Amino acid sequence: MSVVGIDVGYQNCYIGVARSGGIETIANEYSDRCTPACVSLASKNRMIGNAAKSQMTTNFKNTVHGFKKFHGRAFDDPLVQVEKPKLPYSLHKLPNGNTGIKVRYLDEDKVFTVEQITGMLLTKLKETSESALKKPVVDCVVSVPSFFTDAERRSVFDATQIAGLNCLRLINDTTAVALAYGIYKQDLPTPEERPRNVVFVDMGHSSFQVSITAFNKGKLKVLATAFDLYLGGRNMDEALVDYFCEEFKNKYKINVRENPRALLRLHQECEKLKKLMSANSSDLPLNIECFMNDIDVSGRMNRGQFEDMSAQYLMRVEMPLKAVLEQSKLSRDDIYAVEIVGGATRIPAVKERIAKFFGKDISTTLNADEAVARGCALQCAILSPAFKVREFSITDVVPFPITLRWKTPTEDGVGECEVFSKNHAAPFSKVITFHKKEPFDLEAFYSCPQELPYPDHRIGCFSVQNVAPQPEGESSKVKVKVRVNVHGIFSVSSASLIEKQKGEGEDMQIDSEPMVGVHSTQLDMTRYDVISQIALYLRYCCYLLLSCDIVCVFLSSQHQMIIQDKLVKEQNDAKNAVEEYVYDLRDKLCGIYEKYITEDDSNRLTLMLEDTENWLYEDGEDQPKQVYEEKLDALKRLGQPIQVRHREHEDRPRAFEELGKKLQIYMKFVDSYKQKDERYLHLSAEEMSIVERCVKEGMVWLNSRLNAQSKLGVTQDPIVKVADIIDKIQELEDVCNQGSTCQKPTVEEAPEVNDQNSEAHNDPAARQAAEGKGDAKGSQQTKPGTKEMEVD
Repeated sequence: MSVVGIDVGYQNCYIGVARSGGIETIANEYSDRCTPACVSLASKNRMIGNAAKSQMTTNFKNTVHGFKKFHGRAFDDPLVQVEKPKLPYSLHKLPNGNTGIKVRYLDEDKVFTVEQITGMLLTKLKETSESALKKPVVDCVVSVPSFFTDAERRSVFDATQIAGLNCLRLINDTTAVALAYGIYKQDLPTPEERPRNVVFVDMGHSSFQVSITAFNKGKLKVLATAFDLYLGGRNMDEALVDYFCEEFKNKYKINVRENPRALLRLHQECEKLKKLMSANSSDLPLNIECFMNDIDVSGRMNRGQFEDMSAQYLMRVEMPLKAVLEQSKLSRDDIYAVEIVGGATRIPAVKERIAKFFGKDISTTLNADEAVARGCALQCAILSPAFKVREFSITDVVPFPITLRWKTPTEDGVGECEVFSKNHAAPFSKVITFHKKEPFDLEAFYSCPQELPYPDHRIGCFSVQNVAPQPEGESSKVKVKVRVNVHGIFSVSSASLIEKQKGEGEDMQIDSEPMVGVHSTQLDMTRYDVISQIALYLRYCCYLLLSCDIVCVFLSSQHQMIIQDKLVKEQNDAKNAVEEYVYDLRDKLCGIYEKYITEDDSNRLTLMLEDTENWLYEDGEDQPKQVYEEKLDALKRLGQPIQVRHREHEDRPRAFEELGKKLQIYMKFVDSYKQKDERYLHLSAEEMSIVERCVKEGMVWLNSRLNAQSKLGVTQDPIVKVADIIDKIQELEDVCNQGSTCQKPTVEEAPEVNDQNSEAHNDPAARQAAEGKGDAKGSQQTKPGTKEMEVD
């Protein structure tokens, strides 16, 4: 089983995997560990990741990027309306009011949901993981921003299902970073000691998140989170774009904002310039060739100018830092370390402000880009039974307070209760006891709309059915369980009818119970007897929740698109194979193949190659895979004989030489036998006759083939091939080795030094060995069971 963690960023994605050696970040097919969060749709297929990013300027209307911010958002959402004019692609209002993305795919205008687009991206990341791991990937943990609301989290979760993934947890970005930081620490305080408080600051492309986490041995607890979801490296990019748009307007008389392609190119160049200025304080150039209307543009910028124009954004860095410190009720002296991650934290001015606020040096021990993915992979390893990981519990927080509201028979007719306060521990379950005589609804919403970075503070409406009064006419006791699960999603998970006991009051009660791991805890029924489970109906007031049927439809559609992409890839591979063969063969006809083909044949083949090349860029631009395969086969029927002649001519002399050497060895063996060599006297005359006949036939075959081949020119197909010579060598060895290796075994006896007639006495070398005076080599004796080797 594979254990995968996925960091789906606004701009880029990273994949972490758990292996026996630890956590690794996977590289994609471009050997890049960073995969752009980009999907490009075309007339025949989709391109995702690096391939899609290359289409951003050439196919900008159908290349979707920066779509993460639209999860769970209505089309009329102010954030969507602000972003809409900045996008090169079109947004569309879905029937349920959500934001859709309109593109042209397979020569048709189509509208995809944000969940489908993210599902495409996740499918690509899944394929990348499977390619690297050489095994299927199903279970995963996916990161989300800590400020994502219920609707946004459900939307991301639906996207994982569309991608065919089993998401074990949606984990907050900064919580994943905290896990990656703490799980390897060997010096954390014990549970009885004062915890170690660490601040994690994550400024990425489009958002800014801060959390304070308390560490003890084997556990972490998030104390508070704060954020600015409109602050990131993107803001600094836009400041540079605004500056150069104005400069080019004055200098070159061009309006960049009228040309989407030029504007995208400027964004890309400004992002590169920003990164260069993080490492260099000197003046740096910005040059773009053929930028717009065939005009080359250039400009200059230095870090001081950049910080001045970004001042309004840099001022906002301290606000979340101050907020998170206040919420945690800690002082700066209580902070052990400040860890920064995210690409935008590399900007020197950002680092300076963070360090100045906390009054201490910031730490960069974590990989700024990959820390979130590594934390996700660690969490997946903890949750998966396939890995044995050091015990490490995680307690996160509820980012926004949640309230329940219901109808009551009181004067105002409404009752409400805040079930989860801001920064309440999560995952967590609470049980609320109601006294009702009839079915009732529970409306869940965020308590402080003014603090919510989301236009609709409603979460959902939950209907509790089948409630009736007790036989004596009194209200029934209904026990409702609410929870915030490991994904950070709120729900009313169950409702039970409870038998009322004597002496109990009629007030509404709340019982709390934390959730452990991924499993919800069961209700404590020691004080109550459950009469029956009550039917619980979930109805979302805000947006249409993707039902299982819709997810299945999207999943099926995703499979169809994958099949289509595969067919197009196979078609392109077949076309490229023809093109590659044309160029390769034409090049070799003027090189290594030149002498192996007649001039007339070469001219005809060259003309055929030119015709094929022209066809590829005209009628053959878009043909079925089979047509390309037929074209390649036709070319190979003419090209392969030349290739064979070249290969045979190069390899044949070595093969003939090898056969000749073998024949000489076996001829020498036959001569030794005829000369009564005592090593071969044990062999029968019949055996040696077979060997001799085989050697003679081999010599005849060798000479005849050499003579026949020598009469042919190099432009003619060979009479004898290397494979034939190898077969002949094998045939010779099969017959002759049986006799030539069956030498008479030699029996060695220990020499007797005192025997005047012994071999040891008569042979000086043997005598020295017997007396222990011979060299090391001479003193070794043959091991029992081994055969002697003779080298001729």
